[in-house]
Amino acid sequence: MTVSKEWTALKATWIVLLGGLIFRIILSGHFLLVPDETNYWQWSRYLALGYQDHPPMIAWTIRLSTWLFGQNELAVRLPANIGITLAVLYMALLTARMFSWHTAFQVTLLCQGILLLNASALIATPDGLLLPCWAGASYHGARALKENRTGQWLATGTWFGLGLLSKYTMLIFLPSLLLCILCIKPYRSRLFQVRPWAGLTLGFLLFIPVLIWNSRNEWATFRHVLYMGGVNSGDFFTVRYIGDFLAEQLALLSPLVFVLILSAWVKGWSRRLPGHEDITFLTLMSLPTFCIFLLLSLHSRVYGNWPSAGYLTALVLVGGIYSSTHASFRGRTGRLWKTTVWTAFALCLPVLVQVVYPILPVPVKIDRTARESVGWDDLGHSVDAVLRTMDKARDPFIFALRYQYASEIAFYAPGQPRTVSVNRWHRPNVYDYWFDDDDLIGRDGVGVVDNRDHVLLLGKIFDRVELARTLIIYRSSPWFGREPVATFYIVRAYGFRGGQRWRPPDPTDIRATRRQTAH
Repeated sequence: MTVSKEWTALKATWIVLLGGLIFRIILSGHFLLVPDETNYWQWSRYLALGYQDHPPMIAWTIRLSTWLFGQNELAVRLPANIGITLAVLYMALLTARMFSWHTAFQVTLLCQGILLLNASALIATPDGLLLPCWAGASYHGARALKENRTGQWLATGTWFGLGLLSKYTMLIFLPSLLLCILCIKPYRSRLFQVRPWAGLTLGFLLFIPVLIWNSRNEWATFRHVLYMGGVNSGDFFTVRYIGDFLAEQLALLSPLVFVLILSAWVKGWSRRLPGHEDITFLTLMSLPTFCIFLLLSLHSRVYGNWPSAGYLTALVLVGGIYSSTHASFRGRTGRLWKTTVWTAFALCLPVLVQVVYPILPVPVKIDRTARESVGWDDLGHSVDAVLRTMDKARDPFIFALRYQYASEIAFYAPGQPRTVSVNRWHRPNVYDYWFDDDDLIGRDGVGVVDNRDHVLLLGKIFDRVELARTLIIYRSSPWFGREPVATFYIVRAYGFRGGQRWRPPDPTDIRATRRQTAH
């Protein structure tokens, strides 16, 4: 391939990268934050070295972004948006180094049409920060293995450590890299040299803040991760989750992309391709992650986004084999590749538009987009209106029986007030670390529940409770007209008696700490 064609492909790659970033930035400011996002935004108002569910990077970056650009949807989502763009950039750099810039352009273009990556960029979750860390560690790890330079090993360790501060899935990077060292003969001697261990040490040093927080809080985050991994599950082996897991991979990646990834892993494992060292590296940096979560789905519920980090190098592998730029495959896979790219975009773009306007004929009861991104501003203003009727001398507080509602109200109520999640009957979460009963005893409150029976339930922790307002949230659809999305019951509650924190019904629940069991 000529230098001029490579230069053109390089420029085209940057245009696609920046175009995708700008498109998502514009889109991110045009729909309301979903509950997970407002929850992480709440974290950013209570900065700490760690949290109940995840490491702290998502909170730190949202705090910085909202400090710079204001308390709005775009600012909350900006770190994830930039993070995914950085991840794709690192994938392009890795692809160009192993194959060509023309292949890098093809991979970059495909990434813009993959729902999994777009969702990770548009919805502020730890995945939006994990993926650039995995991509950066993979790029520098590949260079470190080949060049064996101290700087590359330290860069690998830095991205590994930042990944650990983002999401614990980053731990899978270590056995993946170890497999690369063991399975690729020229790299085996690296295990007996100082440089890789220096990089590993640096990575774990960056992780120390999380260890400090957990050591002070009975290792709460690790308890949560073990619970999500099914430690408390009664079924050691079950097939009831694996179908959902695979279906979600097909939907998030698009069917053809997923099939090509599976095919590329088979070809990569065979090591019969030219330049097999790079092919083996890409295979071993992606396949183990998928296999781990596939096996876990035979034990407990696995969410579709959990193996997302492993797909990064898998997409580089797919591009190298199937984009018709590899010398051994040119002319044989061009039509398949184009069909894959167009299919990915055809499936992804309507879903992205759906978050702004319901163009798909999907009833609201199965449209998660509508259920999670509609009506929160109405709820926030309705709660504020009821709060204004309360006696200010009683210092009334806002609460909900679900942390999702408490977080949404905190963001969308006028003045963005501090809110409380009453966790007693649901699950432990970060609110247990922010509020004690002593902070609330005797005060009145305005609360939100989504079940009318829960109004009576609140009588166990308040002296008196009355229904103030019923709020029905609607979505207007060109297909189904005005559809009810959710019904909320806003209550006035008087004289809080205590019982805000989660109380584990099962004392053997691994999440139960002294904080939860001490009443």
